[in-house]
Amino acid sequence: MPAAAPDVRVRRIYEEPAPDDGVRVLVDRLWPRGLAKTDARIDEWPKALTPSSELRRWYHGPDGAYDEFCRRYERELAEPAAAEALDRLRAIAAEGPVTLLTAAKDPSVSHTSVLLRALNASGA
Repeated sequence: MPAAAPDVRVRRIYEEPAPDDGVRVLVDRLWPRGLAKTDARIDEWPKALTPSSELRRWYHGPDGAYDEFCRRYERELAEPAAAEALDRLRAIAAEGPVTLLTAAKDPSVSHTSVLLRALNASGA
């Protein structure tokens, strides 16, 4: 019998934590503006899973395009440190709910959607 898909969701870090969030994982490289670390209720902050500073700057610059950003970020996720962090996050998700937290205004067009697909890909 195939394993059940992991229970992984994406929420904005500025939303109030929910009782069913499970393990709360910040997936942004930079700490969210205006949020005190004591208020964030973060369990994990695997910076190796976040887009590189160079990729982030390119995406938010004049030449950034979402489809190309996704391709570049997927390549970054295949690098050894990121792949190891992704495997660790998959293992955490296999144990119970995981909430990916981001400051992105629209997570559906951010790195979180790419990360969510990677977590649900084979190997999860």
